[in-house]
Amino acid sequence: MTRCFSLSVAVHGHFRSGFIKSGLRPVSTDLNDGTIVHCWVPKTRPDSKPNLLLIHGLGATSVWQWSAVVRRLSPHFNVFVPDLLFFGGASTTRPERSESFQAQCLMALMEALSVKRFSLVGLSYGGFVGYRMAAMSGGAAVVERVVICCAAVCMEEKDLRDGVFRVSDLDEASRILVPESVGKLRELMD
Repeated sequence: MTRCFSLSVAVHGHFRSGFIKSGLRPVSTDLNDGTIVHCWVPKTRPDSKPNLLLIHGLGATSVWQWSAVVRRLSPHFNVFVPDLLFFGGASTTRPERSESFQAQCLMALMEALSVKRFSLVGLSYGGFVGYRMAAMSGGAAVVERVVICCAAVCMEEKDLRDGVFRVSDLDEASRILVPESVGKLRELMD
């Protein structure tokens, strides 16, 4: 069979190479409940560096979303970069699909990797997951610091009425952010 050049495969390979050059290696962790989480982890994990979890948003894998910053962060942090479930190499046979379930899986991943304390950065949907992780850790201080980027974690119906977002209600926002058709994907891109 003749092989064709694929730009997306080439770009993905370039991003993977950047992760490897940044001192990361890919691992897949079986959470023993039908869930497997793929994550980029440090090849070595000095205790002198704080742990940092980077959580990507919808529509991307970890390497596509975080390729521009991993190289800059890895000299200062033990960087962990997972794929959320149903993205990249992460999957589950369980029926749950919420950000709370994603958060539970990432907490279990960090525990399986023997990471006791960490800070996190969540981008877009990853911000919702990170917010849930911080709430789950409660007083245990597992999650030390949280940075949420481009996520309306505290959005309320009032914000929609006041015109903060160009949607009529939270249901419409959900339908746009998680497209179920090509037309809805185009609407999201607009």
